[in-house]
Order: sequence, then C-alpha cells, then structure tokens
Amino acid sequence: MKRLIIYAAAALATVSAKADEGMWTLYNLPQAVYGQMQAEGFSLPYADIYSSQNAIKNAVVNFSGFCSGVVVSPDGLVFTNHHCGFEAIRSHSTVEHDYMLNGFCAKTYEEELPNENMFVSFMVSQEDVTEKLEGMGLFAKSLKEQEAFLDSMENVMSKQVKAQDSTLRVELKPFYEGNKYYMTTYRDFTDLRLVFAIPKSMGKFGGETDNWMWPRQTCDFSVFRIYADPKTNGPAKYSKDNVPYRPASWAPVSLEGYQEGSFAMTMGYPGSTSRYLSSYGIKERRDAQNEPRAQVRGVKQEAMIKHMRADEAVRIKYDSKYAQSANYWKNSIGMNKCIDSVGLIKDKADYERRIRNYVDSTGYLKGKLDFDLMERLYSKRINVMTPFMYFRETFMGTNELTSRAMRVHNGMKVQGPEKKPAKQYVTFRDNSDTYDEATDKEVLAVLLDNYRKHVSAQYLPAFFKTIDSQFGGDCQKYVDYVWSNSILMKKDAKIYINKKNFKKDPGVQMGLDLTETMSEFMPVMRSTADSIDLQERYLCDAKIRMEQDLPHYSDANFTMRLSYGQVGGYNLGGKPSGYYTTAASMVDKMKRGDSMIDYFAEPVMHELLSAKDFGKYTDKTTGEMQLCFLTNNDITGGNSGSPIFNGKGELIGLAFDGNWDSLSSDIFFDRKLARCIGVDVRYMIYLMDKWGNADHLIKEIFK
Repeated sequence: MKRLIIYAAAALATVSAKADEGMWTLYNLPQAVYGQMQAEGFSLPYADIYSSQNAIKNAVVNFSGFCSGVVVSPDGLVFTNHHCGFEAIRSHSTVEHDYMLNGFCAKTYEEELPNENMFVSFMVSQEDVTEKLEGMGLFAKSLKEQEAFLDSMENVMSKQVKAQDSTLRVELKPFYEGNKYYMTTYRDFTDLRLVFAIPKSMGKFGGETDNWMWPRQTCDFSVFRIYADPKTNGPAKYSKDNVPYRPASWAPVSLEGYQEGSFAMTMGYPGSTSRYLSSYGIKERRDAQNEPRAQVRGVKQEAMIKHMRADEAVRIKYDSKYAQSANYWKNSIGMNKCIDSVGLIKDKADYERRIRNYVDSTGYLKGKLDFDLMERLYSKRINVMTPFMYFRETFMGTNELTSRAMRVHNGMKVQGPEKKPAKQYVTFRDNSDTYDEATDKEVLAVLLDNYRKHVSAQYLPAFFKTIDSQFGGDCQKYVDYVWSNSILMKKDAKIYINKKNFKKDPGVQMGLDLTETMSEFMPVMRSTADSIDLQERYLCDAKIRMEQDLPHYSDANFTMRLSYGQVGGYNLGGKPSGYYTTAASMVDKMKRGDSMIDYFAEPVMHELLSAKDFGKYTDKTTGEMQLCFLTNNDITGGNSGSPIFNGKGELIGLAFDGNWDSLSSDIFFDRKLARCIGVDVRYMIYLMDKWGNADHLIKEIFK
C-alpha cells in the first residue's frame, strides 16, 4: 500500500538544513540523520545509540510516566529534575522534617526513602507493526472498531512477550497521526527511592518569575535509586529486602563541559507535540484551550498562594499542586503569544493550500482529505470546546470536594454484599494530608464565581440556582455549607449508595449536577472527534507524501526519542542571549531575595555560589562556574529530566525547560529561537559535594 512507501523513502532521504529539529525514534533512526550527527561531532557507532549491549538508550528511563531520567551509576542511581521528584520530596516532608524546604541527603541505603506509585521504565525494544496490522484489516475498520481492535492486539502482544519474560510489558501506540503503529516493549521497576534533593530555593530558584525564561540559574535536579529483587536483579515490589539495581550499563558523567557549537544530544520521553496539526486545530488550541486554561489557573493560583504563604503546613501540601498548575498556565500564555507573533495560523493555512493543490493535481487522498469539511467540524466543536475547558479547569482535579462529588457517581469500587443493595457502599481513603480545608474551600468558591462569568447559562450546573435561591448568590457560603454537611467529606465514612437519602446529600447532589452538565458537552464533542481525527490523519499523510524526498519524524507521544543539535544561544531583537549562566549571575539575583521571594536563597547558598575558586567544577575555557546552558535540541513536556549528552555519549546536563520566545514549539519549531535549557552536571555535582557532603554518592558515580 502507498501509505507505507512514503515512510521508507523518508528514511533514506538526505537531511535538510533543519538539523536541530526532530524527535527521532531510535530503532529506525535514518542513516542520513546519523550521518549529520557525525558531521556535527557525534563519535559513537550507530549501534551504540540503540542496539548494542552498551547502547545509550539502555541508561535512559521513563520516570514515573511524566518525566525522563538517566541511570548514572553501577548501583542504580537515577538523575532527574527536581520538579520531576517534587511530589515525592513533598510527600516525605513535614513541618518538623521539611525536605522540600531544607533538602535531603541519605547517607546510607537504609536512609533512602521509598515512594508509592513511582517507577522507572526501560525501553527494551521497538518495532513497526503497521504492515502486520494492516494485513489484519486495521485501516478498513471504522475508527471505533480500530480502537477496540488495537486494544485487543496490545493484549495479545503483551501476552506473547510475557510468555518469554514475565517482567516485560508492551505498549502499542499510533505514530504519524495514526498512519503507522509501533510496538514498544518495556521493563518497569517499581521500587524507587529518594536519595538526594537540594533545598527548594535552589531546585526551583527563580520560581514562576523565571519559569520558561532565559537566563536561568536553577539547579533543577534530584537523585533516586532503583531497587531490585536480590536474587534476580529484576523488578520487584517494594521490600526492605530489595537491593540496589545493578544495570548492565549506565551513562558516564563528564566534568569536561562544552563550548559554543559543541554537539549536544537529548534522549528522553517527550510527551506530546502537534507539529502536523491543521490551521483550524491551532486556532482551537489558541482560543478554546490555552486561553481558558490560563484564565482559570490564574484565578486558582492567586487563591492558593495566599494560603501557602500564610502557613508552612499548607505550603507543603500545595507546593506540588501549585507548581503543576503554574507550569502550563504560563506555557499557555506564552504559546498564544508566539502563535500570534509569528503569524502561525496564516502560515499554516498558506501551506495547506499547497497540500490542497497537491491532492487536486495528483489525486492522492482525493475524496478523503476535505479541507472544507475540516473547517466545518472545527467551527462546530470550538463553540463547545471553550466552555468545556472552563468546566474542566474549574471542577476537575482542582479541589477535593468536586473531585469526590464526581467520582462517587463515576466508577468507584462498590463494597458490601451484592445480594443486599441497601448495604452496598463506597468510601474515600483518608487523604487529608494532601489538602487543606480552608484553602480548598476558597479555591472552589472563587472558581465558581469565575465560571459563572465566563460561560453561558446552558453550561451552568443546576446548583447555581441553589446558590442564588438559598445563599443569595454567595458561592463561599454555598461551598462552606456543602463541605460541612456532605458525607463525602467525612473521614472514613461509608457512603451507602442505594439508600433513599443518598441523593439528598448536598455533595452527592453537586456531583449529579456536574455529571449532567458534563453530558451537555459530550454530543458535539463525540460527534466531531472521530471525523476531525481522521481528517488530521489524512493531512499528515498528504504532507509526508508531498515531501517524500525529506525525512519526517512523528509527533511526540511519550515514547523514547532522540534530538540532536549544538550548544549555543540565540539572537532576539539584535541582542544575543549568551549560551550559559554563571555563579556570579545567580548571586546578583540572590541579593534581590528580600524583595522577590523567587530569588530567596539560604545564606549557605550565597556563600557557596560566591566562592572565589570552584576547583574542578570550573569551566576550563571560560574560567567560570557555569550553571545552566542552552542547546537547540528539540524538546517538549516529558523531556524534563532528559539527559543531555556530548558527542562521546557522556552526560553533561539535564534538560529542564524551554524558552519563552518559542513556546509555540509544540506545534511549530522555530529553529532560530527554539532552545532547550539544561542544568550543567558540574553544578549538580558541586552542590552534592559542597552542600550535601555526599562523598559516597560522588564516588559511586565516578568509580
């Protein structure tokens, strides 16, 4: 089938000048891409990327399903970002032992802290199974039938793999907007323990002020250790008898540094990009997703931070929640700014006219790819997507009350005897250590007020009538009432779901109203989703066919990818950015810490960063202590914690952010402005050494 030929041609094509763009899968890395990497300074054999026993990919991990990381020692130490370990550090923190605020360093294996629901995954192999699935009729099925078929095939493939090795699992994912499918095999380790964390003042230095900005001085790293079964060295559930994992290979750490123009490569798990997205989809992203997200989160965060600054116990509970919210609040603002500043929607529409002409002249996908239909579908959905995003950002995952109110109606595990419905119940575990009542109540109240202002009456849950009729329109009084009078918020309460008074409970009623409102969005969302997805799939196929003399990478989908480029800055309005920051630049910011909380640092950090001699951590070329640096590697969310390697495959830093001037890179890579911000590994080791006195860890890394 022609669909397959275009990708084979792409793999053999010569790389264009855009050498710094691309999130390449490893097992089928085009030889032309590898050749370009060699030309720019990569010196390892092709097999050492993916297939050899000591391949670089063997040291790179999926960190807990939302970040990346790298194994750096023969005893299973893993480096990732501080913000990737944020929740683990927070969960171990108390007012008496505040590891988030003060940092943490385990001096022995026994002191290393276990973590629930955390893991690392090693990619074992990847394989293109498109031809196999196509031969089984995949593309002849409806999209709904395809979904069920793919789920079934993933189960079959998983059973086949597990029959050979029970520690393995399989993921079957779409690539190139669903035109191809790859099977990826993983091995998961679930006993992951916290080993080292620097104080928040350093791990999150600059806070939201500097987030997505350059220059940066943040020492964004934390250290974990993988534990394994003592008999097999394989995955095992947490046990005090488990021992440090002994990997077959790990990433060597280099203190040699880099220069402008040095080869740089990231390897990690980028989460999601939409580079093939249509102009109509970009408009929806800007107006119906990013704008509501930024607006609601701004309101929510203002309420949260007030309570966090007033009470240390509250701050510990909400540090991670606030950071997660703020990250894509600012990203949404920046992305919209970039979309408009580069005229991205118009440029994409102009490009789509070229594709339309290609389809008309060649007949490829004629009668399938329909731009007029795509425009109508998006126009229909955007009118519902906007209020839906306000709904989601207001009620879903924002506070404990609405989370419980919706969950009690949607799939909770029912307990009690099946033959006695009146005695069947659900219960919420006591998670009071993760939220504060006063904070959550105020957050919900301000969000209710905000929601009413931004959506039409059609999408107002019915309880707004109760707010008006019984509480004089005062959302805070309503929230206080529901919280105090609903069984949902009672500790360890059994909630009997079949008793007559169940639906009279104010929290239960709130959940019913929210569920009914959710159903208002679904008809349009469901009726357009499959058709839009199919048109976007055709658009991607047509683009690659039209440009079949060029290599094309698939959009990110949280599978391992390689990105390569060079160390170097960028030029904005005639002003060069520089490509690294220094200890001196951080001290200058620290001096403003009394008036700007994001630049606060403890006296010991002032002292350490003001040193006159940084010894072996000093860069040999510049003579300075370098903290963070820029490369033109292609990254996105999920790449946080991705190792940055030099041309010899040695670790020189960790990716932790992108830059404000190119936040549209998830949908458009601006090769002039897009930059990856990394933390220098020498900065990391320096603080492990001089602040943490972690001699045992440093010896482990360099032995």
